[in-house]
This record gives sequence, C-alpha cells and structure tokens, in this order.
Amino acid sequence: MMPTTAMEPAASTPQTSPATPGLDDRITRALVGAAVGDALGGPVEGWTPEQIAERHGGRVTGIVGPWHGENWRTARPIAPYHKGDGHVTDDTLMTHALVRVYDRVRDHLDAYAVADHLVPDLLSPRWIPELEAEALPLQRIFLAEKWLVARLHYGHVDPREAGAGNIVNCGATMYMAPVGLVNAGHPEAAYAEALEIAAPHQSSYGREAAGVFAAAVAAACRPGATPDAVIDAALALAKDGTRSAIEAVCEVAAHHDDFESALAPLRAAVEPFDTVGPDYRSPALGARRPSRLHAIEELPIALGVLLVGGGDYRRTVLGSVNYGRDCDSIATMSGAIAGALGGEVPADWAETVAEASRLDLEAPARTLAQVAREVFARDLDRRRAHEEAFTALAGA
Repeated sequence: MMPTTAMEPAASTPQTSPATPGLDDRITRALVGAAVGDALGGPVEGWTPEQIAERHGGRVTGIVGPWHGENWRTARPIAPYHKGDGHVTDDTLMTHALVRVYDRVRDHLDAYAVADHLVPDLLSPRWIPELEAEALPLQRIFLAEKWLVARLHYGHVDPREAGAGNIVNCGATMYMAPVGLVNAGHPEAAYAEALEIAAPHQSSYGREAAGVFAAAVAAACRPGATPDAVIDAALALAKDGTRSAIEAVCEVAAHHDDFESALAPLRAAVEPFDTVGPDYRSPALGARRPSRLHAIEELPIALGVLLVGGGDYRRTVLGSVNYGRDCDSIATMSGAIAGALGGEVPADWAETVAEASRLDLEAPARTLAQVAREVFARDLDRRRAHEEAFTALAGA
C-alpha cells in the first residue's frame, strides 16, 4: 500500500494565481487532454506494448497513423473506422454528448436525464471523425453503449435499473470527466452523481469505476492537488475489487518514474482483478460479468500511470498509450485527470487532433465551465434553504 497524503482542508477557498490554473483552465485542459489522449491511443488500441513497439519502431511519442496503414478501410477488426491520424474515438464522442446534456439541464444529472437527453443525442446526426462522415453516434459506439438506446429508447426500462444485464466494462467510465468537472473540488459529490448517471448504462464494478473516475477528476481540480492526493481521494471512495485494484496498481507505480520500466509490472498488478484476460481481443467466457472481486482494467492503470508520470500530461498520456490493450480509454482517463491537475496539453497535439477530427475541442469546455458555475450557485441556494429549515426545526 503506497503512503497516503493528507487532503487539503476545505474550510477556506484557496486563491488562484498564474501558477495555479482556475476553473476555466482546468476544465479546458481536462476535456482537451481527454480528447487528445483518446486520439493518441486509438490507433494502437488492442495491441500489446511489444506489438506497438515492433509496429512503430519503438514507443509511440505522438500522433500516429492507422495500424494497417492505407488498408484501414478493409482491415479487420478496425474497418470501417479510420483510427489514427488524430481522430478521436467514441470516448470523446460520448464525453461531448454528456456535456451537451449538462448544457440542456443546467443542473446535476440523474438517470432520467440520461434517458431524456443523452439517448436522443445518440440518435441525432453528428460528425463522426473515424467515419469521416456525418452519422448517428449510435452507429459508432460499441455494443455496450448501444445498450443505452436498446434499453431506454426501445425497451422503456426504468433508467435507474437499465444498466443491469449489460456486459461490465469501462463504457460508462470513459465519459464521466464532465461529472468531476461540474463537481470540481468535491469528489464525494462527483462520485455520487456519476453512480446515478451510470445506472442506465452499467452495473457492478463498471458503474463503480465511473464514480471513482469522476471523483478523481474532481479531486484533481483542487488547488494544490497532486497525483498522490488524487489517489487518496479515489481510495477513500472506491469499493470492493475496484479499491483493491487501485491499491495494487498504485503500490507498484510508486516504485517507478519511467513508464518503460512500469508497463509490465502495472499489467501484472492489475491482472488478478481484470476479467478480460491476457488476450484482449479474445476474452474468456467469464469476462465482463458482475463481481465484487474484480475491476475494470482501465481506471487503475490510468491512476497508476498518472503516478509514474508525476502528473505531467505528456509523460502520463504516452505511458497510457504505450500500455496498449484498451489504451484509448486509459489515455482518455489519465489525460483528463492530468489536465484537471493543471497539466498543459501539447499545443501541436491539440491542434492536430482538432483539425483532423473537425471538432472544436475547447467549445465543450467553455460550455461546461458556465454550467459548473450555475450548478454551484444552485447548490449554495439549496444548502442555505436546508440550513434555514434545519435551524427552524432544531432550534438556534
């Protein structure tokens, strides 16, 4: 178990300075950082660190092209998606969709907001970078995310229970960064809200990871936060196998400051908790089933690589990408947390991804920053009303 560090007291409001990014900067760096990490990891997703190094003549150090080169249109299992050259994947598409839901609701979200707003968004035409065409997001997202539409739009299942029965994976976790940002500095609130939002999509450790990831992003937004403080906040809330997996991975990560030496030990640390198995593209029959003993692989690894990289954005994301397996989601998560900590996303990466994906990566951040302020003001009003009512009931 790695040593823990005390969290900053929340009694006073720390003042920001040029060296301490404020809310708008952190939200921008987190969302842009998540998208850039996603785009860097997309073309090497599903492969091992050894295969990645062989394919690229060494470790990936930036944006690369499709794994199968010019044959990406027909090569299986990638076709028909143009994964590479700076294209974001479904991680970013879902993240931006959730931002649009916050933009509509202008308050905290629940399971019914997913049914009422997120699902219709998935059925509305959008530009899909990997398809290089306008299409329904439903046509791009993975089967575990299509579950949302099948259960809520067609099945009319109670949104609070719709996630039960889906395969357990990182699908709900990968787009929960906005929840942590709306609840910036309040990991407990982010955890609770993410669990509610994830209920229509996931159950078991898939839903748990969504809550812990949102909490980690919220904790990273605290002025003066460090990677160790983020891990402490995650461990304070994580339950069952998710907590055990984070502990195991971060204990190993604490002994490394270079991702090259850490890749194999990190995989060995998370393997007992990962149900997918060593062959990422051929999971066993027992994979992705509900369990209190297991965890998704992506979140613990993202937190471990954050420690190895010392919170530095470039080191953290490149470690995530070169880990392989589900590395676009790992880099999405670690990139969001590193960005929320104040890590600077390389401008050339961000510009290339925005241009290649034909997306304004900063527009969702501007929207979410305004929503976060409105939600905070609503929370203050609700808290004051509660204080008045409780004081009247309990006496001065």
